[in-house]
Amino acid sequence: MKARIHVTLKKGVLDPQGKAISHTLEALGFEGVESVRQGKFIEIELAESDEKKAAAQVDEMCKKLLANMVIENYDYKLVS
Repeated sequence: MKARIHVTLKKGVLDPQGKAISHTLEALGFEGVESVRQGKFIEIELAESDEKKAAAQVDEMCKKLLANMVIENYDYKLVS
């Protein structure tokens, strides 16, 4: 089973990388980009086949290591 995890900054947290991407897109001539929020994507291959147990495991991984719970949100999807 695979876990596909997206970690993003919470609303209200400044995102300097997102700002830099936005400014660069504008400089390259891309119009209409109102804002950019940058995050990270993590894919983990799990040995667990029980979906409930895998979800609990991934949730714990995110809370303990993969996301900074003070400034980041996360969501994930399990795929077989």
